[in-house]
Amino acid sequence: MGPGAEPDKRAVRRRFLAARAALTPAEVTHAAAALAERALDLPELAHARTVAAYVSVGGEPGTLALLDALRTRGVRVLLPALLDDNDLDWGEYHGEDSLARVQHGGKMALFEPAGERLGPEAVTGADVVLLPGVAVDTRGMRLGRGGGSYDRVLARLERAGAHPARVVLLYDTEVVARVPVEEHDRPVHAVVTPSGVRRFFAP
Repeated sequence: MGPGAEPDKRAVRRRFLAARAALTPAEVTHAAAALAERALDLPELAHARTVAAYVSVGGEPGTLALLDALRTRGVRVLLPALLDDNDLDWGEYHGEDSLARVQHGGKMALFEPAGERLGPEAVTGADVVLLPGVAVDTRGMRLGRGGGSYDRVLARLERAGAHPARVVLLYDTEVVARVPVEEHDRPVHAVVTPSGVRRFFAP
């Protein structure tokens, strides 16, 4: 759709973020538990040795229960640290105590790994990449949060010839018929919501 798609993306993103903001704490907690249960049933996660994930913030579907369950399985979990240019470095997750709350200027505070930084290329060794987003459509096209960080991650994977399973974690109402896309956007393989899993194509 080219450059003209961006205003549409902003408007669609605002609508989904407003719906998230209206969720009660109880609804967010319940959804996080259901999401972890569904995600842990994924064959891709069952066989993964390294998973690149993220810590949910605000009204995002909760991820901490899933991260802890993966660690219990012996999976190496990588978490992002936002760089000044909006690219992502990575560090290993060793439990909730290993997280630091980091305020990035006027943006929302993020929870990042407090330990050693492994470099932006570390994500290329992941078997599965769990992606944040605000919506996904029936083609598997993901509408992100708008910073472009994960567009860089997906481009880095492509350049490296890495082919991890790409999975987005969302609420049920965020799987829609169509989201606006641009030329650089890449589809995901599956979406996990509290009610189940939808696949778009095999990794």
